[in-house]
Amino acid sequence: MATMTILGAGLAGLSTAMMLHHDGHDVTVLERDPALPGDRPWDTWQRPGVNQFRLPHFLLPRWWSALSEDLPAAAAELVAAGGTRFLPVPGERRDGDARFETVTARRPVVEAALARAAAAAGVTVRRGVRACGVRLDGATRVTGVATDQGVVPADLVIDCSGRRSPMPAWLGERKPVEERDGGGFVYYARHFRGEMPELRTVLQQQYESVSLLTLPADNSTWSVVVIASAKDHALRALRDPAVWTALVSRYPLAAPWIEAAPITGVDVMAGIEDRLKHYTADGAPVVTGMVPVGDAWACTNPSLGRGAAFTLLHARVLRDVLRDTDPADHDKLARRFHEATARTMLPLYRATNAFDTHRLAEIDGDVTGVPYRPEDPRWIGAKALYAAAQRDPDMLRAYLAISSFLETPDEVFARPGLRDRVLALGVSAPQYPLGGCSRAEIVSVCRSAATER
Repeated sequence: MATMTILGAGLAGLSTAMMLHHDGHDVTVLERDPALPGDRPWDTWQRPGVNQFRLPHFLLPRWWSALSEDLPAAAAELVAAGGTRFLPVPGERRDGDARFETVTARRPVVEAALARAAAAAGVTVRRGVRACGVRLDGATRVTGVATDQGVVPADLVIDCSGRRSPMPAWLGERKPVEERDGGGFVYYARHFRGEMPELRTVLQQQYESVSLLTLPADNSTWSVVVIASAKDHALRALRDPAVWTALVSRYPLAAPWIEAAPITGVDVMAGIEDRLKHYTADGAPVVTGMVPVGDAWACTNPSLGRGAAFTLLHARVLRDVLRDTDPADHDKLARRFHEATARTMLPLYRATNAFDTHRLAEIDGDVTGVPYRPEDPRWIGAKALYAAAQRDPDMLRAYLAISSFLETPDEVFARPGLRDRVLALGVSAPQYPLGGCSRAEIVSVCRSAATER
């Protein structure tokens, strides 16, 4: 088996490390942040290298299914840490709904659980080690990682250092070609603790000029997020907790989720891009001896909650390729991994990016008063299915299959009769079937609450 060096001890790095360690590889994880998770990670653990560490997270059913199957010890650790077993199906339960079940938690709690599982499995994690470059054999093969504590050689370097990965800069002229899109969302979020409210609708709720997220977490906590356009200056007042509360309380489906004790102020995150790095050029690898996994390869805005699931599926792709390919055959490994990534992961990225692009344009249209009316049939279908899901339990489950990352839109719409049912129920529905505040009301609430302060 091979010697693997993984950059980053976040969700991607720890999950990938455990999968490869279980297959017999010699795995070392390098992490620049020095702190170890304590008994109360939300209260005591700081991760300056992860800017979204204390922001809302939700773990999709696809993530939980993959974790339970591939890393059952890590799944057990998360449950023991107080992860919430949650079924994101509003209304009456049906046979078969168990496929939508997940266990979810705040990011520090999840990462601490994975860290304990990795340590118990015997994975070597070196914290407080700052990687500062890679070592190349010739111009194209990576042979190790340069750190502030010396060079760490490796048969394969796996970049799990996230959306801010320094790898492209380290590779110099061999850097990948990047696509960037969708960096126009801003998130205003708070965490709460108490008795969790009843789920009355889907977790992501689309309204005029904003979306709202109500996201269960661990140990009787949850988060509520207002998603807006970064161009929407009127909503910058939401940084004030009183203004934020005044607005969210106007939405009947979200208001019960803020009738509890807040455990944070309003956390703001912006500038999150959809970004894809192409590590092949004209069909050939940019470099060999190094592969990117998860956000280091492609990342999306977090409103759909797909990041953790995306990462775990990508780690699985690498594990499966390594089972059939000798890491010593550097060129073959790089080509097979890139091919498998393009086949299995790229369609998921493209679908997520397309949603982000359309939804941001729709929100911006609400703000400017110029309605967004694209002719893309996929967006029309997505909007119709969302509307139909509010009216029909079968359509709800079709929608949840996509939002839970269990099936692709193509797979769902290929079901016999579903397309016709969606069109009948959804095409004539209002643009925002859940109602909520108008744009004028949103602006008025924000201005009034800010003035009263």
